[in-house]
Amino acid sequence: MADAIVNVPIPENEPVLGYAPGSPEKKALKAALKTVGSKQIEIPLIIGGQEVRTGKIGKCVVPHNHKKVLATYHQAGPAEVKQAIQAAQKAKAEWAAMPWQQRAAVLLKASELLAGPWRQTINAATMLNQSKTPVQAEIDAACELIDFWRFNPYYYEQIISDQPPYSPTGMWNMVEQRPLDGFVFSVTPFNFTSIAGNLPTAPALCGNTNVWKPASSTVFSNYFVMKLLEEAGMPPGVINFVPGRGADVGNPVMASKYLGGVHFTGSTAVFQDMWRVVGRNIKRYGQYPRIVGETGGKDFVFAHASADVDALVVALVRGAFEFQGQKCSAASRAFIPSSLWKEVKRKLLAMIKTIKMGDPTDFTNFMGAVIDKPAYESIKGYIDRARKAKGQAKIICGGKCTATTGYFIEPTVIECTDPSYESIVEEIFGPVLSVFVYEEKDLKKTLAMVDKASAYALTGAVFAQDRRAIVQIKDALQGTAGNFYINDKPTGAVVGQQPFGGSRASGTNDKAGSYLNLVRWMSPRTVKETFDPPKAYQYPHMGQK
Repeated sequence: MADAIVNVPIPENEPVLGYAPGSPEKKALKAALKTVGSKQIEIPLIIGGQEVRTGKIGKCVVPHNHKKVLATYHQAGPAEVKQAIQAAQKAKAEWAAMPWQQRAAVLLKASELLAGPWRQTINAATMLNQSKTPVQAEIDAACELIDFWRFNPYYYEQIISDQPPYSPTGMWNMVEQRPLDGFVFSVTPFNFTSIAGNLPTAPALCGNTNVWKPASSTVFSNYFVMKLLEEAGMPPGVINFVPGRGADVGNPVMASKYLGGVHFTGSTAVFQDMWRVVGRNIKRYGQYPRIVGETGGKDFVFAHASADVDALVVALVRGAFEFQGQKCSAASRAFIPSSLWKEVKRKLLAMIKTIKMGDPTDFTNFMGAVIDKPAYESIKGYIDRARKAKGQAKIICGGKCTATTGYFIEPTVIECTDPSYESIVEEIFGPVLSVFVYEEKDLKKTLAMVDKASAYALTGAVFAQDRRAIVQIKDALQGTAGNFYINDKPTGAVVGQQPFGGSRASGTNDKAGSYLNLVRWMSPRTVKETFDPPKAYQYPHMGQK
């Protein structure tokens, strides 16, 4: 019975609710915002299903109103990390032996809870904790996470159903899948609640147990995801929720001989350091850890002279400034032909002037605040330096920064005359778009610049109506983006439609939202059974004649 095939329903993407005036979802979300934001809560660690309080306290604050504290949370240290690893190891045998359909059922139930009674609670927590507008929270915390939890079981069934195509008469060939040796360390980012929910649960579906370190700035929304998973029936110890400072959690985890894998989304520098630590500790481990990471991006929009200007401008505004540019896929650099620049500039600046920025609980705002003070200072530094970069760059829009109430940065456009200037080659992770205007005769030269100027290769887009130009640009930029868009903004990948990930300095390109990610959390065993094995060792060629 444990190995019986039970078909997982073919999933469909969760519809995105519109939150239009007078809609029931808008009324429900406003009520949830009031409830979730009305009282300060205390968040414990959750290890082996038990709440653990360390007394070492951190705060969850509202980015757009940084004096408001949503929660205090307990931070883990080496002792709690050791406890979490032990809990993961203890839970593993029973969880791995559980029929895969039962593991899948936990995620399928979680998806239904999130689509129903938990939807507006998670959305509200994300809006308050990450300063997301209703549509950004809905797409992220509700729809994408629901999709992860529905599509991953479907992909898992496809993987285990993929068997050797041929077994000769008298034998049977098959492939079995089991979880990795050891536990998985899931390190999740601040910017997407969906990623926070997917990184520990994708390995868990495959029979692995987890130590989950959420981003310190978003423990609040991630805690609600953990509580939802518990309600869905996730057994104790399968996912251990261990917030804390990076070194306090990361160092003892990475030193454990039981480390079986790392599932990471975050900064390039942190991921590279983790990879170095794995290499340094390789003799210590009982297995070779699987390392899966999605890191930074310097994502581009490349416009051809045949581009539809109106579509291009909307893509630049949405791609660069939604969620304050805090997406690894955000449009961060644009290459515009000189023949279009005058019109593009006029329409772009006019559109940006209409953008409202402020508290996202005011549903008329398009932008909120950046996540915290370090992010604010880093982004502001790029803007301040651009003001002084005479002959290299010029701010043509925005640039105002204020942190009096919240960490607000205006949507900013920098026109760069130097294609190697820092704002057009380095990841900023904020609402800053750098533009380089190229001459049409230099098309090939500019394409080569896009390919080589940045270390990243996550997302990119081309805008053109001329099909020959689309083919030329797409081919020239083959290595620049793991997700490439034609006449669309370079953000908004959908589970099951555009599996997400990039290469070069952007990560291992293991494509979350597809079977390609899940196979990284499995260890296959090939089995050959012979029904009538030979009874003598001699081969025919060994005869006397």
